Amino acid sequence: MQGPIYLVGYMCAGKTTVGRLLAEQLGWQFVDLDEAFAHFHHATPADYIRAHGIDAFRRKEKFVLEDLAELQPHNHIIYATGGGYPCYEDNMECLRELGTSIYLKWQPKHLVSRMLLTNLEDRPVLQGRTAEELMTFILPQLEAREPFYKQANYTLEVDDIIGDAISEQDDQLIADELYRFIKAYHEQ
Repeated sequence: MQGPIYLVGYMCAGKTTVGRLLAEQLGWQFVDLDEAFAHFHHATPADYIRAHGIDAFRRKEKFVLEDLAELQPHNHIIYATGGGYPCYEDNMECLRELGTSIYLKWQPKHLVSRMLLTNLEDRPVLQGRTAEELMTFILPQLEAREPFYKQANYTLEVDDIIGDAISEQDDQLIADELYRFIKAYHEQ
């Protein structure tokens, strides 16, 4: 395990929250690519997509990560990528070249439960959807994205950690597991 760590996974997988918690535990920096995108382009990803389209956003998003890698060339950073970032062009290959990628893999039913706990207004593609509609929406996307996510250096089967129920403590449990994994790896 070398270089910065890139957390990948679907929307609401906990990449940002887990990433912040993990960075704090390790004493590392944390960067959320959506926040970095907004900083560089003066628009949230959702606003940029509305104005310029998804393809333009994906191109700009790729450059944000590459620019950050040049601006912050040290290893002790946890990055939270956008859910679709790994699926564009050669982005997973880039992540593997720049550092270590970890896929936070959830069962779809748990992702839906987590989505319903968030403000869906912040995610335009999810606005106004019921649990059933969310499941119908995410299943084909997960199926299409899974081959990209699986290219990560490591996969964390989140459901093995949290069990069968969603709770407010899930992200802390995931961060704790990743912390133990990273510490054990570096002690070898």
